[in-house]
Amino acid sequence: MFKRKTSKASAPVITKSVKVQSRLKKTGIAIAILIALFFLANLVFPLPAPLTYSTIITDNKGKVLHAFLTADEQWRMKTLPEEISPLLKKTIIAKEDKYFYYHPGVNPVAMVRAFVMNVFTGQRTSGASTITMQVARLLQPKKRTVFNKFIEIFRAFQLEIKYTKPELLQLYLELVPYGGNIQGVKAASLLYFDKNPDHLSLAEITALSIIPNRPNSLVIGRNNELIIQQRNKWLKRFAEDGLFTQKEITDALSEPLTATRGMVPKLAPHLSYALKKQYPGTEIINTNIVLNTQLKVEKLVADYIRGLRLLNINNAAVVIINNTNHQIVSYAGSANFYDTTDGGQVNGAAATRQPGSTLKPLLYGLCIDNGLLTPKMMISDVAINYNGYVPENYDQRFNGNVSMEYALAHSLNIPAVKMLNQVKKDNLVQALGRCQFKQIKKDQQKLGLSMILGGCGTSLEELTGLFSVFANDGQYIRPSFLKQDTVHKKSRIISPGAAFMINEILSNVNRPDFPINWQATEHLPKIAWKTGTSYGRRDAWSIGYNKEFTIGVWVGNFSGQGIPELSGAQTATPLLFKIFNSVNYNNNEDWFKQPNDCDIRMVCSETGMPPSESCTDIITDYFMPLVSPAQNCNNRQEVIVSANEKTSYCVLCAPPNGFKKKFFKIVNPEVQQYFDERNIAYEKIPAHNTTCQKIFSDGGPAIQSPNNGAQYYISASNPEPLLLQCQPAGDVNTVYWYINNRYYKTAPAKEKLFFMPGAGLNKISCTDDKGRNRDIQITVSFVNL
Repeated sequence: MFKRKTSKASAPVITKSVKVQSRLKKTGIAIAILIALFFLANLVFPLPAPLTYSTIITDNKGKVLHAFLTADEQWRMKTLPEEISPLLKKTIIAKEDKYFYYHPGVNPVAMVRAFVMNVFTGQRTSGASTITMQVARLLQPKKRTVFNKFIEIFRAFQLEIKYTKPELLQLYLELVPYGGNIQGVKAASLLYFDKNPDHLSLAEITALSIIPNRPNSLVIGRNNELIIQQRNKWLKRFAEDGLFTQKEITDALSEPLTATRGMVPKLAPHLSYALKKQYPGTEIINTNIVLNTQLKVEKLVADYIRGLRLLNINNAAVVIINNTNHQIVSYAGSANFYDTTDGGQVNGAAATRQPGSTLKPLLYGLCIDNGLLTPKMMISDVAINYNGYVPENYDQRFNGNVSMEYALAHSLNIPAVKMLNQVKKDNLVQALGRCQFKQIKKDQQKLGLSMILGGCGTSLEELTGLFSVFANDGQYIRPSFLKQDTVHKKSRIISPGAAFMINEILSNVNRPDFPINWQATEHLPKIAWKTGTSYGRRDAWSIGYNKEFTIGVWVGNFSGQGIPELSGAQTATPLLFKIFNSVNYNNNEDWFKQPNDCDIRMVCSETGMPPSESCTDIITDYFMPLVSPAQNCNNRQEVIVSANEKTSYCVLCAPPNGFKKKFFKIVNPEVQQYFDERNIAYEKIPAHNTTCQKIFSDGGPAIQSPNNGAQYYISASNPEPLLLQCQPAGDVNTVYWYINNRYYKTAPAKEKLFFMPGAGLNKISCTDDKGRNRDIQITVSFVNL
């Protein structure tokens, strides 16, 4: 057999190749083990939890309005990517970590160079920390030891895996220390230069970049000259590296440094605290507040209340809604948030108070939509009793028959209660519920007719939102505080036609709640407004609007103290007008246009109804076709009377001759009483034929006192009788009273009588001279008082 010969030269080559492969294999295994160990360590020792940030409230342009310290009392602010300008990014990377985008978190070349230089010099002359390593140290501060440096390197790798390079740069800029309790470039730029970081100049950025190296000795405002020296040193390095143009460097070198530590803005404090509470943990809350408007309003409110303190009126609140985009652009909760003597930190814009007469416009809008009223239709403003509830007007007077527009413009109480009784309280509550009236919704079962006069709870926020309905064709669009609220859900509250009619009434300046102070109305744009004064003169309201803004004003004391001089017209409205003069630039001609569902018709001036043949005074009125009442005016009725007009007849008892027909104005019984008590002359229908045998089945006298269904408690030791009073029809002269089906007394139609009831249930009957009857029942208890 032949033996295979092997070349002596090839043996070493094969051996060398095997050794290389073996080494590569071992290296690969080692790397794999290291990677596995890293990921195992990553699981066992995860990155520390991210630090919390200050809550920042910004205006509609992103400028900081208000900021809050973190839980550890630091100014540490979230910096958005768009706030890191190319200039800021370029400068910081050039100074801190030129190879930031190229290394995996650790720069080995820089580490070797730093090690060699530090060993040969015997002191720390060069650092090797990358931006990523600095972030690791800032997230978990430790003493500078060799062991901690290895931990820092490990954390840097962890950070590089978890975050992108832009995110790591952002983290660094948010955490880098600037002395004291200032962390991050955003807090530093705000406190030192009063601007956002994306507005910093090259000189300002360079000045800020050197402070973290010596935050205790390089303090802006205390060591500005030393900071300028260090700044200029780095600017010259940047010039040598060709990082910026010569002009940019020259301008930066010549820029002075006059900055000192300032205060974080504390504007719109009530809104800021409310939003911080509503959105806990949110770093940046972007609002719709317009800073210029907010500053104007805060100053106007403070100056205005300063002039009212002599009257012991100490506070006011204002809310402004932009009607075009439905954003809240200004919000002042008190005259001075920092005035502790008058409860300045109470948020008067959100506080629940009595609204006075401010709900009346909505009520009349609902009446229009329900076909009950038009602006010129008449409502009786006379004494009335709703099962014991007897409303009174503000001046405790009556006005007889008044038009709806007069009743609203003069804020009459009795017509409003009367119309709420017809519309039904629950319908008003439902409409207010759709406008986010929380307290009214909650108290729905407790509320009665008095709610239309202020017997309920609302806030300035809610009322201002309600009046924006009239500026938006009758639709409620929830006002938004936050910039992100761009979806506006609409809820139909009243029709466009009803809203337009209310706008026309409330924009009329010929009304009693027009301020006496003419200076408040100088250059005033055209607006519609409604005032309100709560019971006991504790709250003064004035809400106004036009196409551009809805402005709500409350004036009063947070203590709830009533002030005789406090009223919506004379206390709140002048401030409303001042604010409109200051913030509104709307053309007076740009007013609400008449909508398609609203038209104009001729009506009788005495009733507001379409005229009949007997109507002589005709005027124009707005109405809603197919909705508004369409029956002709029936203000007069034809009556058969004797030749001397002393006796009236019905068709059954009219004589064959010797009579005539005559038209009489119809005056309902309650208005008749109003006329009689004030000796107002009106032509009465003559007394009916006494020999007439017809028994009338309806129209019985209305018993006004006592109140039907009421319970009366009478002192057993000193009993007092109860009043008997009724309101009969106009053709009644005599009435007959019965107590528990027993005859009591005969009396003239409107005479007041008194009687002593028995204990328990009492039936009271009243019959007029036409045979018409009315019964009521009361319960009486005799008690020891």
